[in-house]
Amino acid sequence: MIASVAGKVAAIAPDGAVIEVGGVGILTHCTPGTLATLRVGEDARLATSLVVREESLTLYGFVSDDERAVFELLQTASGVGPKVALSMLAVHTPNALRVAVASADLKALTKVPGIGQKGAQRIVLELKDRLGTPEEAVNAALNGERRVAVWRDQVHSGLVGLGYSGKDADEAIAVVEPDADAEVAAGRQPQVAMLLKAALRALSVR
Repeated sequence: MIASVAGKVAAIAPDGAVIEVGGVGILTHCTPGTLATLRVGEDARLATSLVVREESLTLYGFVSDDERAVFELLQTASGVGPKVALSMLAVHTPNALRVAVASADLKALTKVPGIGQKGAQRIVLELKDRLGTPEEAVNAALNGERRVAVWRDQVHSGLVGLGYSGKDADEAIAVVEPDADAEVAAGRQPQVAMLLKAALRALSVR
């Protein structure tokens, strides 16, 4: 199994990206959220899941190991293949899916293209005890929110301390937010020093 790929991003398409690994371009199918964290020409690492079919080998890429784990668990439900599982992660975060499944929120699940009422009921029945409890999901989400709050406050204070206005600081934070969100999604604390440097670069090129 190919557990991950790491290299420069060679190209980005609406449904995937090409990562150059050892001189070979590897196509990975991704959610829009994962694609938003990638930049052509920059290094990237994606957790991956290889789906083997008689006529094809398809690699799916994710911003975190947790997202990949949920992707693979979703496919153990009857009627859920890799495309539907990827669509579920395009609509809902892993934690949102845990909450929806554990609380039998059929309305949330049927927002995913390709999942009807019966399909949602089947997913809840088969995965309710396997994706995690609502409490675990909420706690994980809250921890992510705390990490976001910390980096935002610190970057904002740093920019204001350097003489920028609060408005300028907010605009710069909006520019670096995708990078910080990617770190949070991967379960890591955003590096304030790096984000502050990126925010200063953004302000210098306005």
